[in-house]
Amino acid sequence: MPQVRPLTPESLAEELAERIAELATAGSEDGRAFARVAVDGADAARPGDLADALVEPLRLRGRPVQRIRARDFLRPASLRYEFGHHDPDAYLDRWLDAGALFREVFDPLEPGGSGLVLPTLWDPATDRATRAERVPLAPGGVLVLSGPLLLGRWFPLDLAVHLRLTPAALARRTPEAERWTLPAFARYEAEVRPEESADMTVRADDPRRPALVVNA
Repeated sequence: MPQVRPLTPESLAEELAERIAELATAGSEDGRAFARVAVDGADAARPGDLADALVEPLRLRGRPVQRIRARDFLRPASLRYEFGHHDPDAYLDRWLDAGALFREVFDPLEPGGSGLVLPTLWDPATDRATRAERVPLAPGGVLVLSGPLLLGRWFPLDLAVHLRLTPAALARRTPEAERWTLPAFARYEAEVRPEESADMTVRADDPRRPALVVNA
């Protein structure tokens, strides 16, 4: 049976950081130099906020951190909007450049990889490449990726955390201009089943009172 525990946002970040630090230690002992973590959730669930909150606790535990945001690895507008600006299936299937994340972020952290990670690839506001320089992640470090619709893409993750909103909370907290994305999240729930795919789920209807669900 899953374990469900109410937490404060601060204690949630601390508990996750402790588990991630333990994974990094275990990985080093198994010959893996890095821990790879994803915080998955609709923008309305603020996955970036939780991912950001992990940085300092991890660094205090002696773990270098490289933050990556999915929004910096979107495809060009010509591909994202090929079927219109408000196509929910394209939002789920075509917006994220998963291949670029593999190539520029995950592959360098594989055994024998360079450890040089590209922090950003594409600026969706200007629709241009960011021309960012690759940065080194020291051995024993942690990659923390955040964004929506991340699971079910075969990313080589050591820990996946899913921020769950009920359909009512998701609709309520999604801005009117973005509600066209709601069918994409419904399809994601039905096809990917993120609560089952994730290692840990956070019930996030009330951002002030998250509840941690740890899958058996």
